[in-house]
Amino acid sequence: MFRTFLIASLAASPVMAQDQAGADSSAPPQRVSSVLLYGDESCPKAESPDEVVICARPGDSPFRIPKALRKTEPGPEGTSWVRRAELVDEVNRATLPGSCSPIGSYGQSGCTVRMLQQWKAEMKAKKDEEAAMPRGSELDD
Repeated sequence: MFRTFLIASLAASPVMAQDQAGADSSAPPQRVSSVLLYGDESCPKAESPDEVVICARPGDSPFRIPKALRKTEPGPEGTSWVRRAELVDEVNRATLPGSCSPIGSYGQSGCTVRMLQQWKAEMKAKKDEEAAMPRGSELDD
């Protein structure tokens, strides 16, 4: 009978030890700190035994877009609707009025406009060139 009691007490001692330790460890920590680390920062130490500090390194910089969200190849799904509309206008401009093209209706109407724009650009370039040249009175000084 003594043997049975001894075996039972030895078998129950780990359970009793777990209950005593479990009472202390089952309580949640008083303070939990989550810290994001960038660059060469080091994880701060806990100020007390009741504090847990969790550190993580999310990336290079807090101001950069994460690599998973960065777009490396341009594609149609990444093009804005405004740019798509501009592309359609550029393609269709050859057949619209004012295009100076033999294709489409009123294509010839843009030839005069284009010629006047070219003349104006040439006159502006000539005026800028003359303004850059030194005058005779400036050479005498």
